[in-house]
Amino acid sequence: MPLRVGGFLHEARQDLAFRPRFRRPHLARRAIPIIGVALAVVLITDLLVLAGLDDVQERAALDVRRPPVVAGDYVAASGQVPSNAVAPLGKLARPHLFVVAPAALKPEQVDEVRRQKGVKAVELADAADVNLGGWRVPTMGVDPSTFRAFTPKRTASSDELWANVAAGDVVVSYELGKEGGLKLGDDVRTPGAEMRVGAYATVGMGSIHAVVSRDTATRLGLPHGNALVVSAPSVDSAKLRKKLLKVLPGSQIATINPVVIAPPRRHIAQPQRVVQWPASALMSVPQIETALRAAASKLGSRYVWGAEGPDTFDCSGLVQWAYAQAGVRMPRVTNQQWATGPQVPLSQAQPGDLLFWRNDPTNPGYISHVAIYWGNGQMLHSPRTGDVVKIAPLNTRNLAGVVRVSPQVAARVR
Repeated sequence: MPLRVGGFLHEARQDLAFRPRFRRPHLARRAIPIIGVALAVVLITDLLVLAGLDDVQERAALDVRRPPVVAGDYVAASGQVPSNAVAPLGKLARPHLFVVAPAALKPEQVDEVRRQKGVKAVELADAADVNLGGWRVPTMGVDPSTFRAFTPKRTASSDELWANVAAGDVVVSYELGKEGGLKLGDDVRTPGAEMRVGAYATVGMGSIHAVVSRDTATRLGLPHGNALVVSAPSVDSAKLRKKLLKVLPGSQIATINPVVIAPPRRHIAQPQRVVQWPASALMSVPQIETALRAAASKLGSRYVWGAEGPDTFDCSGLVQWAYAQAGVRMPRVTNQQWATGPQVPLSQAQPGDLLFWRNDPTNPGYISHVAIYWGNGQMLHSPRTGDVVKIAPLNTRNLAGVVRVSPQVAARVR
């Protein structure tokens, strides 16, 4: 297939500026007036993540259909322990920040986090990479009875799933299970133990792809009590993150389902101004050409879950590598790449834009796949295990939206 990168860009990139539209009135009221490129770059990141995780999208233009899910489809049968081995699900606690510290957190540090204004719930956990069936997998050790409340409703509601965790099983993300070859109900080896894959469930916290009980985490050698999940539904997540970085120096803190509190408007009658993106805030034409040519140079490369190149890739690994060749610092995981620029309607997609899908039946709101728009209704991506990097017709099934990359915003996503 001829690579007509220059032709596509010449036709499509006449004007890089655009005005994103907010279809939901309550989100429109949250949009922050921005004047100038610098202020736009500084303030828009939170709005992008908020919009992405609150499902702001051009639904009328997209063919969004969810795969049917039957209860129990993604939980292995057990019988090792009764389902009442874990406490019943109480009130859900939506997570907003995920903290990983370099060592065990002291009780006084955890108490200081709990005392922060607006913090409603804090869950202590263990977190580290684990060699799981040959894969290096970011893993959490949790208390099944309490952690379940911080997970998506479908996962939180499954007594069988959490009973399996309590019995010593590992729960892996749907992506790792399907693309990493970890089959439901099979045993998987780790350096510290052999565990059964007890369920598929994507918890949507950072890049976490596996969950075990804290007892199992101890057997695996995970650090004890070095992670926190924080629910703070009424305070600005970015501001709270800055405070927690001071309370927990050296920690990594990722935003999840972030809350953005816009300043009060002085003149209620003043019409809402629309955020405008100047061309200088987006990728330049030479950058787009470089990223597209870099991605195209990997056509035929094999898909490998978790691979970042230069010879094998998963979907987000390919995007990160290709855009890095153009000097754009992209985050590693798909749901963070969703927040690297403004959303545009599918009808206005241009070569170099990113396309995102929600294909995960265990967490329907989760962004689980990304591709690069090639032009003329085609996309370049690394699809799945057993496939290779290729150019294919654009598929709109479960399409979440289209993002135009801003290098400044991409570099700030955490």
